[in-house]
Amino acid sequence: MHIAITGNIGAGKTTLAEKLADHYGWEVYYEAVDGNPYLAPFYSDMPKWSFHLQIFFLNSRFEQVLKIINQQEKTIIQDRTIYEDAYIFAQNLYENGQMNETDYTTYRGLFNTIMKAISPPDLMIYLKADIDKLTSQIKKRNRDFEQNIDPNYLISLNKLYEGFTKQYQHGKLIEIDVNNLDFVAKADDFKSIVDKIDRTINLGTQLKI
Repeated sequence: MHIAITGNIGAGKTTLAEKLADHYGWEVYYEAVDGNPYLAPFYSDMPKWSFHLQIFFLNSRFEQVLKIINQQEKTIIQDRTIYEDAYIFAQNLYENGQMNETDYTTYRGLFNTIMKAISPPDLMIYLKADIDKLTSQIKKRNRDFEQNIDPNYLISLNKLYEGFTKQYQHGKLIEIDVNNLDFVAKADDFKSIVDKIDRTINLGTQLKI
């Protein structure tokens, strides 16, 4: 199976992916953050580096999906999805004037072409978090280039995530409100997530917790 975790910056995607992989024996495909040459410059000058960064992530995510397709004997859990690249991050940059129309049109054309070659995840897990939770998590993980993220940037991303998940019809979806959860320190919180995943995989329903 192909499982994917989606959510805003600081929502806890990587941590949950690792815990679920350990619990189920899945393999994790991480987001291309380490070694990404555009990420730090992007946060210093978004208009200049937005197109470069989005192309880098789009290519990285496409490569991951192709690997997932070719490893059908394994269950892969993916940290963030290719859908977010286009429908959340690139769209947000365009709407906020940080990616010009020519670059955005080129980017979306490439994304639409890629969509013809891939399939959606078998299950998408959306981690829903308010701004206070996100900023707290971002500070806790202490990546230098993230420390000055404008809260308004996170707010605009959250709005797009809400719209995207409500309209998502490509497959099974779990929405998990993590604002009052601590699935690292509290075993019951993690178990509640595992229970929802088990039920969704078995029943094919969409659930919210």
